[in-house]
Amino acid sequence: MTKTYSMSVIGAGWGGHLSMTGANESDRFELKAVCDLTQEAAAKAKAKYPHIQIFTDINQMFAESPTDVVSVATWPPSHMPLALAAMDQLPLSGIVVEKPLSERYKDGKRLLNAIKAKNLPVAVPHNMLTAPHTLEILDRVWTGEIGELKLLEIQCDGWDIINAGIHWLNFFVNLTKLEPIKYVHAAIDGSSRTWRDGMQVETTAVTYAETQSGVRVIMQTGDYVNINTKDKETLFRCIGTKGTLEFYGWESSYRLTNAKHPNGTFFEVDKGTKGGHQLHFENLAKQMDSGVPNYNIADSSLMALEMCEAAYLSGREGCVVHFPLTDFVAPVKTDWNPGEPYSGRGGGRDGRNLP
Repeated sequence: MTKTYSMSVIGAGWGGHLSMTGANESDRFELKAVCDLTQEAAAKAKAKYPHIQIFTDINQMFAESPTDVVSVATWPPSHMPLALAAMDQLPLSGIVVEKPLSERYKDGKRLLNAIKAKNLPVAVPHNMLTAPHTLEILDRVWTGEIGELKLLEIQCDGWDIINAGIHWLNFFVNLTKLEPIKYVHAAIDGSSRTWRDGMQVETTAVTYAETQSGVRVIMQTGDYVNINTKDKETLFRCIGTKGTLEFYGWESSYRLTNAKHPNGTFFEVDKGTKGGHQLHFENLAKQMDSGVPNYNIADSSLMALEMCEAAYLSGREGCVVHFPLTDFVAPVKTDWNPGEPYSGRGGGRDGRNLP
């Protein structure tokens, strides 16, 4: 008989809503409780799911409504302490942590290491990794339909590196099969003082990164980004030696151009009936059934988080951030201004005679 796992959700905002929906719509899970610091948010969850218990304190929820699985769906800085508390206080069968794992790579790594130490199955719901169209796109690139991948270009309007870029860079990490990153270099403007989902974010930014073998990603994000495919808010271009593949974020279609499709052919992909969180949860249920965790998506999420943090660090320090991030030391600030005439004084090196 297939087991049904009980789930509680911490956080009744957008991420929590996705977890509640995913659990409620799956026959592998029973949504049992929701906790949010604000009574109003918890009450909204109760109105939608009358059978659940609501709490405003996690310790009370853990004591009065223990569950097999806890989903942490709050703002990024709280992910690690809340997940660690759940693992400490409950005999969990599995855990869900919304992306990013934390707002800092070191905390995300600490959290993932703690999960692995308990041999605990985990879901990190990067829904581009369950969407039928992106799975089809990954397969087409991996099987060489555009030749050798050289570049992924991303244009994203109205979003930022940490809240959307964590998804986009996670896709790049998986597109390159978790190949180690060599460096990240970013230019970031924060003059508008924009905040989004509880995080200070960029007005506009360009993030550039390279894998060890030389595959590049260029990602443009910000409040207003001109997408150069008409009527799209997000654009991905996979560029290879024998063609290109263009798609539009969550839209379930893409355009393939190669020798077989020289004028570019559009493909529409059936979205299916299950949402991304439900699919992640059901994959989690299979791990819990077998007792064998699969950390591939969690590992790729941590890699994407390292890239996100490196991008913001690069923007602040005005330099390339070489990986691993834990070894990075910011260079000493100088008065060198590229583009200014060279006075002949102050040291430096002759770019015509590099070693």
